[in-house]
Amino acid sequence: MTREFKPIAKSDRAGPATGRAGERLDNGFLETLVGYNARRAWSQISAVFSERMAPYGLKQVDFSVLSLLAHNPGATSRQLCATLDILPPNLVNLIAALDSRGLIERRPHPRDGRAVGLYLTPAGEKLTREAEQAVVELELEASARLSARDRETLIRLLQKLYL
Repeated sequence: MTREFKPIAKSDRAGPATGRAGERLDNGFLETLVGYNARRAWSQISAVFSERMAPYGLKQVDFSVLSLLAHNPGATSRQLCATLDILPPNLVNLIAALDSRGLIERRPHPRDGRAVGLYLTPAGEKLTREAEQAVVELELEASARLSARDRETLIRLLQKLYL
């Protein structure tokens, strides 16, 4: 069952919102908060992301790891944890799962003999290319109301919050 991305209508975004019992709720204050708006936007995109990644068997963090390895062959677990802001024990299980699926492999790190580099296998490269294309398409759909310039500005502003 594929669910189409349905952006929140402008009339639904501003002012009172309808509660379960049909009463209108004033969410004006919440809409002044960065976190509230970021979460609402993430919620819309996240649901579509999950549906589009289901055929690939990927969750958001799986996709992020594979994409990082596609663009940074030989990255270490430590680098992945730092980039994605996840704890090492959480990454261990994720790496093991991707390895058992034949998507990644471990090799000696080219510059640090003590470290292990992570690389995509040919199957991992193929899956990552396909998944990245699907994500590009869903992101364009999700941000269709924005001009290219607005989209770039939004990304830059959001990055200011965590970079």
